[in-house]
Amino acid sequence: MGCIVAIGAQWGDEGKAKMIDYFSKDIDIIVRYQGGANAGHTVVVDGVKHVFHLIPSGILHEGKICIIGNGVVVDPEVLLDEIELLENKGIQVEGRFFISDAAHILLPIHKAFDEAMEEFRSHKIGTTKRGIGPAYSDKCLRIGIRVGDIFDEDILYERLSFDIKLKNLYLEKVFSKQPFAPEKIFEIISRFRDKVSKMVINTAHYLHTAIDAGKKILLEGAQGFALDIDHGTYPFVTSSNPTIGGALLGTGLNIFDIEKIYGITKAYITRVGEGPFPTEIKGEIGEMLRTKGGEFGATTGRPRRCGWFDLPLIRQARRINGITDMVLTKLDVLSGLKVIKIAIAYKLNGKEIDYFPSSQLHRVEPVYVELPGWEEDISSCTCFDELPKAAQNYARYIERESGIKLSLISNGAERKNTFKVS
Repeated sequence: MGCIVAIGAQWGDEGKAKMIDYFSKDIDIIVRYQGGANAGHTVVVDGVKHVFHLIPSGILHEGKICIIGNGVVVDPEVLLDEIELLENKGIQVEGRFFISDAAHILLPIHKAFDEAMEEFRSHKIGTTKRGIGPAYSDKCLRIGIRVGDIFDEDILYERLSFDIKLKNLYLEKVFSKQPFAPEKIFEIISRFRDKVSKMVINTAHYLHTAIDAGKKILLEGAQGFALDIDHGTYPFVTSSNPTIGGALLGTGLNIFDIEKIYGITKAYITRVGEGPFPTEIKGEIGEMLRTKGGEFGATTGRPRRCGWFDLPLIRQARRINGITDMVLTKLDVLSGLKVIKIAIAYKLNGKEIDYFPSSQLHRVEPVYVELPGWEEDISSCTCFDELPKAAQNYARYIERESGIKLSLISNGAERKNTFKVS
């Protein structure tokens, strides 16, 4: 068992990138397993902010291998920009970064289709309009183009021509939009092929060989558990599986390869876009958390909705994912609150329930407990014992009631602001 998994245990934006960066120092290979450029993973190192959409943030650690797995939909333009940005900063990419030949390609026509679909809906989903859903739809319809296909001109031309013809039919006849010129898309593919030709490999074989050789592997998800297309707040979800099943399917590894599953969990909770949010805070406190926590999307810049910690949600994340360890992030943002609420259950149709329902979440009312807050700035704390007693009690309450071992706390944006909990 040479593999650990980092999963967002809420609605995404839990601080996964920072924790993946933290874990990477003891890891040989970091693998992104699902999603696409709709992810925005932010890492701050020595005051410099790095934002990643596709390449695993472990690339900042010299000598580490980073991989995009088969479960990811790859936007060639975004990926080329990320590679160029890293190389301009003096960070070596070639020889350290590989892409699965089975990963699907996302093109501008997918983005146009995504945007047109969102405009067409009477009830908005809140999509990032990055083309993620249409790209995964093509995969399921068996008309998608995989990274490995770009090296076979006949297959590429056949599949791309069919997909463009089909999408243009919808864009023109259903959505009254301008069609896409095939030449533009072929040009993007050509530039992408020239740059990544040495980076495309069979990543499943590579990873199994690495495990046999005793290498340590970290699987990195995008978004979070409650945005999972099967287990999240459908239809206000992403188009893939951020959960443990997605980690295995998106890499080709199996459950016996997994050593630990870390649930990355914010000390409060946030959500971007539409959808039910039982513990959402309106007014002054919600605005304070948004401002103090910098709760604006790294991909879209959209303000995040903020709320109190939700135990039914985290318990469900534990059950579905088999989470073994919790990482509690952004604990410092709660400093200054006199009282902090935690949802311990829901009321649905007058009956109290202690689980996260698959439907009717918009109808539940949270049942809260209140814990004392703390005034102290804890961003300089370097161990659990340095935290104010109220902060310790808050963290331990979450650990006890969630049933997940609390292993790490992050109390600031910098790489150094992380410590283990014994």
